[in-house]
Amino acid sequence: MSTADERAEEGADDGGPGRGSGGTGGPAGDEPVETGRGRDRIELLLTVILALAAVGTAWAGFQSAKWSGVQANSYAQASAARTESSRRSAEAGQLLTIDVISFTQWLTALNEEIAADPSKRPEGVYTPDPNSVSGFLFARFRQEFKPAVSAWLAERPLRNLEAPPTPFAMPEYRLAADEAADRLLRQAERKSATARQANQRSDNYVLTAVLFALVLFFAAVAGRARAGRAQRVLLGLTVAALLAAVSLLLSYPVTV
Repeated sequence: MSTADERAEEGADDGGPGRGSGGTGGPAGDEPVETGRGRDRIELLLTVILALAAVGTAWAGFQSAKWSGVQANSYAQASAARTESSRRSAEAGQLLTIDVISFTQWLTALNEEIAADPSKRPEGVYTPDPNSVSGFLFARFRQEFKPAVSAWLAERPLRNLEAPPTPFAMPEYRLAADEAADRLLRQAERKSATARQANQRSDNYVLTAVLFALVLFFAAVAGRARAGRAQRVLLGLTVAALLAAVSLLLSYPVTV
């Protein structure tokens, strides 16, 4: 074969691959590019979801700790209020005992004076005689007790059978210590209710943190899955779990 013929054959051989390489630039060659772009978008979405889930987990943990602090403080305040209520209640019991003893001694002295001199029997409002034992005892009634005794004597109990049996049955008999004990007990109940509510809110935030952890798990698995139906399913579960966690997080009260 001549040299010219060999060159012509080499030129023909060189032209074949050139045309073949040009054919790869058709529509069939664009498919890997589109697939890569879709995967990039999914990875970007998963990155955003991971960031949101991490922030949500941190916020849920912070709020859970804060509500746990509210719970502890409320229980401490409730305990202190109950302790003070018990102290004031004991004080009220002691004052009641003092009033009962004072009244009993006064009534005994008055009966003895009436037995010795029936003219001293009061017909209306009692007027104490400072020179008598009953007058001496009457003047030393506690200030909280005197209004009840005066109201009771105004009912003429020595003659009126419908009068209350003792001053302690009168609405005027009120002990400040007893009222303070009741007020402190109600305060303790309110604080206990606040503590129970704070405990429930803390548990709710913990549950939300667990849900955010589930979001992180689904996102991590979806990121490692191959493109296809499995990845789309995992991505859907990730988005659904994220929306549920965010919705719960926004519905909870916040403390700072």
